[in-house]
Amino acid sequence: MQTTIKSAISFVGRGLHTGQPATVTIRPAGVHHGIWFSRSDVAVGDRLVPARWDAVNRSPLCTKLENAQGLSVSTVEHLMAALAGCGIHNAMIEIDGPEVPILDGSSAPFVRGIMQRGIRSLSAPVRAYEVLQNVSVREGNACASLTPAETLHIDFEIDFVDAAIGHQQKSLQMNNGSFARELCDSRTFCRQADVLAMQANGLALGGEPGRNAVVFDGDRVLSPGGLRHADEPVRHKMLDALGDLALAGAPLLGHYTGLRAGHSLTNTLLRKLFATPGAVRMVTCDAAMAARLPGFGLVREEIPQVA
Repeated sequence: MQTTIKSAISFVGRGLHTGQPATVTIRPAGVHHGIWFSRSDVAVGDRLVPARWDAVNRSPLCTKLENAQGLSVSTVEHLMAALAGCGIHNAMIEIDGPEVPILDGSSAPFVRGIMQRGIRSLSAPVRAYEVLQNVSVREGNACASLTPAETLHIDFEIDFVDAAIGHQQKSLQMNNGSFARELCDSRTFCRQADVLAMQANGLALGGEPGRNAVVFDGDRVLSPGGLRHADEPVRHKMLDALGDLALAGAPLLGHYTGLRAGHSLTNTLLRKLFATPGAVRMVTCDAAMAARLPGFGLVREEIPQVA
């Protein structure tokens, strides 16, 4: 069945790129509502921004949603990953600023908050998008693809010159609580040279190494406390991919493969998927199919305690 959160929960912090303080509140919503953002700081005009692939204003650094009037909400990927990973299909997300707070740089605080509130089943079966044909996109040395599969399966591979990151690859199915157990506590990361460049261009103003991001420089991990996982970077890229794929508008049943892929490329992939005749169809899930969706089988006690 479709789900929503049992009661509202708020998270307070600063945006990673703007540095602006923000409060985001996840509220329950009814069947077929989907996920929407509402800018509570805007007094007039359309305050609603859909959490959907065709509302993405593509950016390499984060996922930014924008409505037809140009009102936006950015850095939504960690929250979207948490909602998808917990199996939440319907929610209204109120936010009092232009950027979702980064919190600790992962999805774990959102996951723990959602699970503390609990998940409520609604009176309608969940609908999902089933990938029927192979679809792929490429930009330079980065590529991403979706192929038919019985559950959402994510493969990701990264390759950095920095020895502290290097070559990493990981593969996971997203049902049976694997997102919360394996990926949700992995933090956003970057290279020290990129931090300096972003800050010089007015970005990453809310970044705090060790608190909400992992920073690498050659063979060194600069962030105090080191890594939560030896392969934390590739795990975080998988987290990002789940959040970006959640913008399909319903759970996906398909095999996603990303090689050096980022937010923009994953959105390009979704655009191609929905533009390709016969590549995808919406299905109403029976109990067996629903058991293969992200979030199914999540056990609260398995969520990492770092958040």
